[in-house]
Amino acid sequence: MRITQGTFSFLPELTDAQITRQIQYCLDKGWALGIEYTDDPHPRNTFWEMFGNPMFDLRDAAGVLMEVNACRKTFPSHYIRLIAFDSTHGTESVVLSFIVNRPAEEPGFRVIRTEEPGRSIRYSIESYAVAQRPEGARYTA
Repeated sequence: MRITQGTFSFLPELTDAQITRQIQYCLDKGWALGIEYTDDPHPRNTFWEMFGNPMFDLRDAAGVLMEVNACRKTFPSHYIRLIAFDSTHGTESVVLSFIVNRPAEEPGFRVIRTEEPGRSIRYSIESYAVAQRPEGARYTA
């Protein structure tokens, strides 16, 4: 199963050259960039771990890609995404995010059905990786 979160998630993996062009687009817009990673890509898990500090003052696409590659080296079996933050008045929000690294195997999710009082049925989803392995070891071989 391929996790589809963020911009470009339905496209094939971006090359470093394509990632660099997207970084340059963000920098041209004046957006700050940040790198986040996780081993639990549940759709409701919007708070991923931050890799380093947000790059508010970095204006070189090669420097941002260098940080992406450092995160890839540190967490080769995690999901890594690049986020762009627009700090202009009235927006002040993440305006672009896309995945730049994935684990080799993506086990997917399962649906859990729970019967509640009053003949109600509640459905939730759980990552197979979370159910089978503890945090930090979810995508390691």
